[in-house]
Amino acid sequence: MSEKRVHSAFEDDLLILPLASLLPTKQVTDVIRNSPNYKAIACSIEEVGVIEPLIVYRNPDQRDRYLLLDGSLKRDILLAKGETETECLLATDDEAFTYNKRVSRLAIVQEHFMILRAIERGVSEQRIAKALNVDIAHIKRRRLMLRGICSQAVDLLRDKSVNPVTFDVLRKMKPVRQAEACQLMVSASYYSSAYAKALLAATKDSERVRPARLAQPTVVTSADLALMERELKDVQKSMKAIEASYGRDMLDLVIAARYVARLLANPKIAKYLDDNHPEIAKEFEAVVSAVLSEPVNRPISQTGSSSHEAVTS
Repeated sequence: MSEKRVHSAFEDDLLILPLASLLPTKQVTDVIRNSPNYKAIACSIEEVGVIEPLIVYRNPDQRDRYLLLDGSLKRDILLAKGETETECLLATDDEAFTYNKRVSRLAIVQEHFMILRAIERGVSEQRIAKALNVDIAHIKRRRLMLRGICSQAVDLLRDKSVNPVTFDVLRKMKPVRQAEACQLMVSASYYSSAYAKALLAATKDSERVRPARLAQPTVVTSADLALMERELKDVQKSMKAIEASYGRDMLDLVIAARYVARLLANPKIAKYLDDNHPEIAKEFEAVVSAVLSEPVNRPISQTGSSSHEAVTS
């Protein structure tokens, strides 16, 4: 059997290209420049430089210009800084969406380990916060995010898009229950804090770090009772008004449905609707069937094609 060759999506070597020779696939507007994502990239480039090279299509045009597949914001930031050239990675095809499909976005757990590794190498929390354009409190929360979380739970959520608050909820469970809860999240592909809180609510006191607090009974005051009585009277008035008009409205609806059914019984009208407005014909059929509780049949036209037939009154 012949082996299939897997073609690389990018060239092996980086290329230094002038920024002016890169043709972006999207325009960077003032709205984008004021966005948090743009400011975060700008701060990162200012602090540590360009980490991920720009992605361009490897075949230049007659003017030696390259199609910029990914990195329009970086190009705009570098031009604003007065840079004239940058490192680029050459893609083997010119489809801009292909590169993004091959990128694995950084999960929150991976971000946590990245921050710890940077701190271990001597990078201060202040510099990390400045590079990511976030408050230093954000970095501190990310650094302590997995404290109290068992290793099995970390492994299960390592590459998942998890809400950071989810870890605060998991921390209230014992390790065995943490692993069970994470396994349920993975099975459901749902990692929100609301789901984690629901799992916590279903957790026994013996599987919690601290027993659940008993909710204090709500005290209903005389003012609350008066308010509820007033709201109940308003609801009763609305119900009476609806009951008074319900019979008349239903009669009007049935008469209108009968009329629509007669229109659909006309082969010329039915054929016109089928040829020009099939979506309206479909809605008419649904209205007649729902109101009259009878199916709508199609009459046979002169050409042999079927059209709408009315429900006989």
